[in-house]
Amino acid sequence: MTEVAPGQVGSRHSVYLSRAPLRLGFAGGGTDVEPYTRLYGGSVLNATISLFAHTVLEPSDDGMITIRSEDRNEEISLPSVPCLPIDGRLDLAKGIYNRVVSGYVKKPLSFKLTTYVDSPAGSGLGASSTLAVAMLASFNEWLGLAMGDYDLAHCAYLVEREDLGWEGGKQDQYAATFGGFNFIEFYTDHKVIVNPLRIRQELVRELERTVVLYYTGTSRLSAQIIASQSANVASRNDCAITAMHQLKEQAVLMKEALLRGRLADLGRLLDFGWQSKKRTSASITNPVIDEIYAAARQAGATGGKISGAGGGGYMMFYCPGTARYRVIERLRSFGGEFRRFQFVDSGVVSWSS
Repeated sequence: MTEVAPGQVGSRHSVYLSRAPLRLGFAGGGTDVEPYTRLYGGSVLNATISLFAHTVLEPSDDGMITIRSEDRNEEISLPSVPCLPIDGRLDLAKGIYNRVVSGYVKKPLSFKLTTYVDSPAGSGLGASSTLAVAMLASFNEWLGLAMGDYDLAHCAYLVEREDLGWEGGKQDQYAATFGGFNFIEFYTDHKVIVNPLRIRQELVRELERTVVLYYTGTSRLSAQIIASQSANVASRNDCAITAMHQLKEQAVLMKEALLRGRLADLGRLLDFGWQSKKRTSASITNPVIDEIYAAARQAGATGGKISGAGGGGYMMFYCPGTARYRVIERLRSFGGEFRRFQFVDSGVVSWSS
């Protein structure tokens, strides 16, 4: 990392904004998490959707740092120092700031940072990692850090997993940065390769019609679930490792199905992945989730899964033909919410005003 020269810093009278898309994980989720990735390498397939993490960064000269989360209705103000304390209050924003200062500008900054995410925390759509990418992009725009896409995603990953010590994988940061449908490969030497998929537009529109996104109304602590999965891999739990191998295979099969336009295979592949994922940790599902899944299948869904680590948040179902209407009507009794969405091609964007 290089130090930024004073002339590279943008005008203090500008406002710097960014937006990064959340994602749906179709296949391979969990194989992007250590130690599985380090031992075996992983593969996932995901796609970004029209729900976003938003940031507004306003430089100031008052020697203060103000961070406000609009969706959480939380705000802190602190003196501008080189390293902000990690104390449980808006730590993600603090971690991004600390990394920018220590790795790039080498001096404290003064600003107000406002954030908003279109989906609640713990929803399973990669909200925290997407917000990390969006915040980092705002600083990149302001300070002229010249970070490319891979740099941005990797830096966001380092903040979450190393600086803050949060459990989780690598796919969300890359999905939010690159955008679109991607088959992402994670190698045992920490290398990551993002392979954009050229999906025909008529197939994308059909996916928007046939995929039902259902919010269970409960968030979950993904860190605990991921920690359980990681422990099972580290302890060489044969059942869990075999299930992870199957999830990696699912990602390859899902890629082939989408590229060849075989949407009829999606439900079967989603169900294959869901049955495998449940064997990676006892915390993935619960009786309510199982009941919702069974009800959706009975109503005509051919497969589905929890989005994200599991335990709650959003569920997605593939509903061929006109099954989406029957599935939606059947799931209304569970009291959750349905969310319309479109797939989006672009990843994180930043600009000034």
